[in-house]
Amino acid sequence: MTDLDPFEIKILRELQRDASQTTAEIAERVGLSVSPCWRRIDRLERDGFIRKRVALIDRRKVGLKAHVFAQVKLDAHGRANLDEFSEAIRGFPEVLDAYVLMGTTDFMLRIVAKDIDAYERFFFDRLSKLPGVQEINSTVALSEIKSTNELPLDDG
Repeated sequence: MTDLDPFEIKILRELQRDASQTTAEIAERVGLSVSPCWRRIDRLERDGFIRKRVALIDRRKVGLKAHVFAQVKLDAHGRANLDEFSEAIRGFPEVLDAYVLMGTTDFMLRIVAKDIDAYERFFFDRLSKLPGVQEINSTVALSEIKSTNELPLDDG
C-alpha cells in the first residue's frame, strides 16, 4: 500500500463500496472536509490507484444466464504466439476475465452467455477456432457464492 495514507485507504474502501457517492458523502464517512477529500481522490485517480468508476450490472437481469470458466491449452505453435491469442480474446465481449496461467493449462477465461446453447455456439464458432488452441475444458458455474470487486485494503 505504497504512498497511501489512512484517509486514502478509507476513501478507496468507500469508492469500492459505492462509487456513486458524492465527494461530500465520502468526506463525511472518512472524517475529512470536502476539499482535502477531493484532492486525495484526484491524486488517487491521477496516480492510477483508481483506474475507472463503473456500474456493476447483474448479468442475470440482462439475460446472461450462463457463467462458464474455460481452461485453454495451446499447442507449441500457439504458445509461441501468446500475444496473438491474447489479442483475440480481448476482442470477445463474452470473455470478462482472462489470465495467463502457469501449469497444465495456458489460460483461464471467465465467460458469460445468454444460455448454454449460446455458449456452445461461442465455443464452436469462435473460441475453438483460434489458432494454436489444442484443448479447452469448460466448467459451468451452477450458483454464485461470492462475487466482489472489493480489494481487501488494510490500514497498516
